Amino acid sequence: MNHQYYNVLGVMSGTSLDGVDIAHVQLVREKQWTFTICNAVCIPYSALWKRRLSQAVHSSSLEIENLNKEYTLYLGQLVKNYLDQNPIEDLIAVCSHGHTIFHKPEQGYTLQIGNLPEIASIIGHRVVCDFRVQDILFGGQGAPLVPIGDQLLFKDYDYCLNLGGFANISHDSLDGRIAYDICPVNTVLNHFSLLLGKEYDEDGAFAKAGKVQTHLLDKLNDIPYYGMNPPKSLGIEWVNQYVFPLLQNYDIKDVLATFVEHVAIQISKVITSKKRIICTGGGAFNTYLMDRIRYHYDGDLVIPESKIVEYKEALIFGLLGVLRLRNQVNCLSSVTGSRHDHSSGQIYLP
Repeated sequence: MNHQYYNVLGVMSGTSLDGVDIAHVQLVREKQWTFTICNAVCIPYSALWKRRLSQAVHSSSLEIENLNKEYTLYLGQLVKNYLDQNPIEDLIAVCSHGHTIFHKPEQGYTLQIGNLPEIASIIGHRVVCDFRVQDILFGGQGAPLVPIGDQLLFKDYDYCLNLGGFANISHDSLDGRIAYDICPVNTVLNHFSLLLGKEYDEDGAFAKAGKVQTHLLDKLNDIPYYGMNPPKSLGIEWVNQYVFPLLQNYDIKDVLATFVEHVAIQISKVITSKKRIICTGGGAFNTYLMDRIRYHYDGDLVIPESKIVEYKEALIFGLLGVLRLRNQVNCLSSVTGSRHDHSSGQIYLP
């Protein structure tokens, strides 16, 4: 596949469980890669799907197997409906991340459901998906995957910071691209916002009304993960084990205020002063969180247009799929710790 113009659909479901992001992306390869997000939508999860996905980590193997089949059908139908309503000429592929249920790289295991071969027949188009498994087999973390897209599409920035379910960052170094998960963000903030009756803490209003609990903040900042060197990555299992137990028996708004401060501190520890940073993901819309990050960091923090903020990961999974079809590297060993760079992902035909 040598032509230089690609019409693709990027599909992403993150740990914050906002919904399924679908982005129609045009990618052009000339001297460097350029992109246009032509159209994009986030299809919210129903309360039932949110509950099923959030509780899946506690399910049996048979229950997970059945969930994978049902979610593949569900995801495939969402994409098919989108394409029925938004026809795309010369669509090269649908490039889908799926939804992460387990991520245990230290045990050599990761699972993203919605990546069964049947999805291509449901959609009626070629599908590129399941990008993480091969990297795990090569001894890597299987994550993060987005940094190759940061490197190819966002060269004008010193750092690419994403504030989604987790905060993750990528940047170039003498040893190649480096990227890793910094800390949880919306996996925690949204959980406690729900206890106050809201899907998320709009503009950080709940957190701003709370009081930072210094003793709790110290305990959060002392979690051993933060002292580890990359490559490293996080999953919801880690949050359940190390974070949520610390947050019990406090006023909810105080928890939110303290956790926002924790996130801002951890981010400020890993970015060099006076650099230019692009900030994306749902957390970029949390004005209180951004204010606290700016309080601890004195560089240039850039929030791009809303389409990029919201759909950067879907955009980049579109790119990952195109790189896979071109049989070019889409997974960096400098990022994941795998034995070598490689071109990762399953290709399914309808």
